[in-house]
Order: sequence, then structure tokens, then C-alpha cells
Amino acid sequence: MITCVVEYVIDPAKTDAFERFGHRWIELVNRHGGTHHGYFLPSEGASDKALALFSFPSLAAYEEYRKLFGVDPDFVAADRIRDESGCVLRYERTFMRPLLPEPATP
Repeated sequence: MITCVVEYVIDPAKTDAFERFGHRWIELVNRHGGTHHGYFLPSEGASDKALALFSFPSLAAYEEYRKLFGVDPDFVAADRIRDESGCVLRYERTFMRPLLPEPATP
């Protein structure tokens, strides 16, 4: 399993648009073989930072999902929310592997 961590710098005045953008991507990731763990928005402290975390069973599965970018109409529409609103100023993707609790021994 790989987990993609996306760190966003967002426009705090456009949080509503960012939430619409996030809801669309949660749906798309889940529909196309991933598990979206949610978006994490500012609450206290810095008001221009947000995170998204989602996982795919493998890098190959993630790459299949990425083939839909710019091609699938639902993906294009989701990106249009970001592009037209200007809610995302920049973002950076990092791929990580989870360290999960070990199974309990009987």
C-alpha cells in the first residue's frame, strides 16, 4: 500500500471552494480504487495550510488512477473548481508507506 500526502497552501478566503474541490476528489479517489482518508483543513494556527491523505493498494494502482487526469470529464470538472476559484495557491505530493499496528499475538 502507498499513501499520498498532499500538502496544500490555500487561500483562506476561498475555503468554501476548497471544500467543494475536496469533496469531489474524495469521491473520485474512492470510485477509482483508492481509499481517501479525508482532507484536513485549518482550525487553529496557520490558516493557509491543508492536507489530504489517500491510499492505493500499490503504486501501479495509483498510476492507473492518474491516467484519468485531464481525460475523464469528472476529473476535469474537479480540477476546474480549483482552477477557476483560485482556492489552491500551491501543493506538493509525497508518497509514503504506512506503518500499521502489528497483529496481536494470541
